[in-house]
Amino acid sequence: ILHGDQEVRIGPFRFRICHSPETSIPGEERMPAEGLTRENEREIMMEAINSLPKILDSETGKDGGDDRELASRAEKHLYPRILGLLPPHADPKMADDLTKKALTHAMGLGPLHDWLNDPSIDEIMVNGLEGVYLESGGKLTRRDPVFSDEHSLMRVIDRILAPLGRRVDESTPYMDGRLPDGSRINVIIPPVSLMGPVLTIRKFPAERLDIEKLVELGSLTQDATEMLASAVHSRTNILISGGTGTGKTTLLNCLASFIPEDERIITIEDTAELDLHQDHVIRLETRPPNVEGLGEIPARDLVKNSLRMRPDRIIVGECRGGEAMDMLQAMNTGHDGSMTTCHANSPRDALKRIEIMAMMAGLDIPYRAIREQVTSAIQLVIQISRSPEGRRIVSSITEVDRLEGDQILTQDIFTFRKDSGSNELRPTGMIPSFSPQKDRKRASFEVAGRIIK
Repeated sequence: ILHGDQEVRIGPFRFRICHSPETSIPGEERMPAEGLTRENEREIMMEAINSLPKILDSETGKDGGDDRELASRAEKHLYPRILGLLPPHADPKMADDLTKKALTHAMGLGPLHDWLNDPSIDEIMVNGLEGVYLESGGKLTRRDPVFSDEHSLMRVIDRILAPLGRRVDESTPYMDGRLPDGSRINVIIPPVSLMGPVLTIRKFPAERLDIEKLVELGSLTQDATEMLASAVHSRTNILISGGTGTGKTTLLNCLASFIPEDERIITIEDTAELDLHQDHVIRLETRPPNVEGLGEIPARDLVKNSLRMRPDRIIVGECRGGEAMDMLQAMNTGHDGSMTTCHANSPRDALKRIEIMAMMAGLDIPYRAIREQVTSAIQLVIQISRSPEGRRIVSSITEVDRLEGDQILTQDIFTFRKDSGSNELRPTGMIPSFSPQKDRKRASFEVAGRIIK
């Protein structure tokens, strides 16, 4: 028997006698909200939510059923269910709070909700009903399946795409998009996906990494940082190369932060990710075609239009096609200091990729002329890769020298070396042409008042 403010624990729950004047039974036993652990809350919510799909499915087919009506019906189902799962005499306010949380979970992004709100998770990959992979700190971990059927997964996908004015179906089975917080999404469904709907979410970091943080993480050295800052100030045209998820956009954002405040910058992206803090920044974003296949605005059109906007620098988030030719022409016609990225495994491969993408513009230009354009336009190639431990690193910084015959000659300024127990980006001794150091015979160069050996 409990008396007064005495308390007893039963499993994970705590009980005590409380006087409740609002009720007809003074001294009714009630469990305060703090008696539930987060794990208890989650178990109760998930058990209630797991009974929802049938309710939602049966209501979805009714005429006039929109999300608000659906949410109202779901709430009416959830509250008594949750109240019944709580210990006897639990405070009804606890059931109210858990119902609101469960409703957000069920009517929002479902099982993905907690992962999207976890700052330690960088990427979420839902492989149909077979399981989920999470990337955190460069490492992948597998989780058990979280969707009971494809319809539940497609309902979450539809909720993601609906505010964007996009949808996927058999005629358009894949789609890119961006969540309100900036996170990038990709959806691909049958018939092109043989394992059911596949959803990939690359989360937008709450705090964008700056160049100092990259140095702290070992992705870049201080010497290389100072050299790159000098390159940006010298209006060097820069190409960042690397594989998927290596941090190309992050580095591009860091380098763009070195651009002086008095310059007009125009950014062009498929999905807006760059976050520049200069005052004079114009952000442009491509647009995919609508469901009728009309209304597309490709990157190439935006690059062409940007040339009429009096830019000091043009930054293209990623070159994927014919816009590479327009980017090369911009770099060669007075828009020095422009930057872009591409997918490639080495600086030499990156230059070849730019050549091939320039040819995709469909212009009747000899291959040799395109190669000359590439050589004169791009001055610096920064290669990014992942270490065996999953760490993102700048593996080389290479200057494009000249065209000799049919070969583009390059020289490494920094390379990643694994010798003498030191795994870091180290200078090769070659002096870049944009260095203020005039004596190019010395195996060092001066950046920001320092002599780098």
